[in-house]
Amino acid sequence: MARLKEIYKKETVPLMIKEFGYKNLMEVPKVEKVCLNIGVGGAKKDAKLLDAAKKSLALISGQQPIITRAKKSIASFALRKGTSIGCKVTLRRERMYEFLDRLFNLAIPRIRDFRGVSLNQFDGRGNFTLGLREQLMFPEVPYEVEKTQGLSITIVTTAKKDEEAKELLASLGMPFKR
Repeated sequence: MARLKEIYKKETVPLMIKEFGYKNLMEVPKVEKVCLNIGVGGAKKDAKLLDAAKKSLALISGQQPIITRAKKSIASFALRKGTSIGCKVTLRRERMYEFLDRLFNLAIPRIRDFRGVSLNQFDGRGNFTLGLREQLMFPEVPYEVEKTQGLSITIVTTAKKDEEAKELLASLGMPFKR
């Protein structure tokens, strides 16, 4: 079992029941899935950028990413319907917990001038989205990257409110600002 999953079962669940007064174990919020997304705007001109993004996302997640395509044409962006514009991965179960463990304990502390994750990134329904300017803070990604690309990480929880999701992620080890 993943280390973070054990922490969730042994420490987080009793803490959440005590703090929010849940009457049933099934009421306790849990992490449902983690979605990783890289948008590659320059992929319409240079296909190598998309291949590099796909390779780095596969290294980070441990799972093969799928290519995302434009849903409709936008003339001002010189974009046609069906053009490859990025890649994404959805992690669930054990891989999700392993990734979150690496994110909280290895990757986020390696960000330059890091003072904590902002609390303004919740969506109002208990989901949290974190945007990274580069994925070089992950130890799996080599430094010989041609162009650094951003990475969007969305943590989807079963929490009804942002306060519950914040407490869930904080108890799992997410370093929030004080």
